[in-house]
Amino acid sequence: MNQPVESIRERILREATRLFAERGVSGTPIQAIAEASGITRPTLVYHFGSKEGLREEVLAVLMGHWRDELPRLMAAASTQGPTLDGLLAALFDFFRRDPNRARLLLRELLDRPQPMRALLREMVQPWTALLTRAVRVGQQSGVVRVATDPEAFTVLVISSAVGMVAIGDSTAALMRPEPDAEQLQAELTRMARTALLEQRSLE
Repeated sequence: MNQPVESIRERILREATRLFAERGVSGTPIQAIAEASGITRPTLVYHFGSKEGLREEVLAVLMGHWRDELPRLMAAASTQGPTLDGLLAALFDFFRRDPNRARLLLRELLDRPQPMRALLREMVQPWTALLTRAVRVGQQSGVVRVATDPEAFTVLVISSAVGMVAIGDSTAALMRPEPDAEQLQAELTRMARTALLEQRSLE
């Protein structure tokens, strides 16, 4: 019995994300993606046209998930509006459920900075606006340091979180014993809170 077309596409996208993250797009032959997906090369080309078409779809899915899923994860983490902990938890959860997302994002940012800037503006800024808004609300209430730059803080926190998920398993070797993913996430969250807050915690 043939699999539904959507299932085939999802499998191709999953394997392409993994291989692009591991090898880079230029280092990943389209035949390797087809073999990893359990299909023929003509089938892959039928669905996506070319490796560049597949790359564009992989990134569209990745960014679309970030745009659509993170607000839902954040809302599930807190029913009282966007909070620092809820937003950071949503960010970590999104990337830790599939670390290849973070690895591919870093590769593409290095390999194709200008197209990626455009994608981030279009697809991710709606979420980053939630974090900067949470910082400003905290400043207005006296909880967050007035000197904090909301935009710079947001960029640094997201960069740190993505980098931690993408290379944390490797850089953990800097220490003995090695910190695990939970420790790294907790410490980055603590550092972000400490950098933001006055004397009391942001609930």
